[in-house]
Amino acid sequence: MRRRQRPEDEAEINITPMLDIVFIMLIFFIVTTSFVREQGLDISRPQQADNPPPQQEDTGQIVVRIDQLSQITVNDRPVDDRAVRANLERERASKPKAPLIVASHPDADTNSLVLVLDAANIVGIDNISVATTK
Repeated sequence: MRRRQRPEDEAEINITPMLDIVFIMLIFFIVTTSFVREQGLDISRPQQADNPPPQQEDTGQIVVRIDQLSQITVNDRPVDDRAVRANLERERASKPKAPLIVASHPDADTNSLVLVLDAANIVGIDNISVATTK
């Protein structure tokens, strides 16, 4: 006696409900996400030239240098991080129209640069230039 061959039922996985759930979760996450725009300073340090022209410092400038160890000097005087604002206020009082030049080393910590720029903003110095040094 011969057995009758029945076609085997092929098992199919229906992924439609899974896709529905994934799309609902995607919509949920998009709707519940809050977009926060943070405030910050847009600063791009200029690229250092191979042979920069020698800079002539005018006596009417306030020069702040930040070296590779993030040591801050105001007009060639070493300054503590907490005393930057006071030194800029004193320089601003003696030279009210003087521009501020911040010369930062490329390896210096960015926090030092931000500290100097914040202090200059509080003091009220409007003409600020940022440069890099060796």
